Amino acid sequence: MGKKLELFTPLHRKTKRNYIERMMNDKVHCMIKAKEYEFDYWDGDRKYGYGGYKYDGRWKPVAEQLIKIYDLKPNAKILDVGCGKAHLLYELRLLLPQAELTGFDVSKHGLADAPEGIRSSLHRQRAQDPYPWKDKSFDLVISLGSLHNLRVFDLAAAVKEIERVGKQKYIMVESYRNELEMFNLECWALTAESLFDEQEWLWLYEQFGYTGDHEFIYFE
Repeated sequence: MGKKLELFTPLHRKTKRNYIERMMNDKVHCMIKAKEYEFDYWDGDRKYGYGGYKYDGRWKPVAEQLIKIYDLKPNAKILDVGCGKAHLLYELRLLLPQAELTGFDVSKHGLADAPEGIRSSLHRQRAQDPYPWKDKSFDLVISLGSLHNLRVFDLAAAVKEIERVGKQKYIMVESYRNELEMFNLECWALTAESLFDEQEWLWLYEQFGYTGDHEFIYFE
């Protein structure tokens, strides 16, 4: 197992959340709508997801840290699993214009609304399906805030594919360390299928043969 990182956590902590309001706002209906992963999830009412996911440059510090931590060269090959609107890949494109960047997601709306400068590098695919690349094809494979949306058997398939195609790997998922964080996560999560505490995630990664780095975000 690799290192525990905190690359996305500073961004996560900047958002204020009303957990009880989320739980009481017709949440079952909102969960069903959010799991379509289309307009309502990204750019509809906040009760369905992001409430408007626009490019604002916030991912630049994460991109800069990825380049530094993983010593990414100008011609690096990078894959983003569950890239959404690919804002992070777009920041990597600005910093590494010669790099070979690839991303995929299940959301038609998310991919179509990605920044124009990265859109041609994206395609639609599920994270748990076999990846069309040979072993160790990428210098870095990342997946941020996506894999907890899979059921555990699909999670196993996705993690094993990430491990297979990446020389270096970094996965971030939602988790919890105590009862309060578990309660807050259960209130807030709309799309998560795998709700595990930190130690359970680490155990699963070991079972799946994952050797890369990891990050957990908590709802404190």
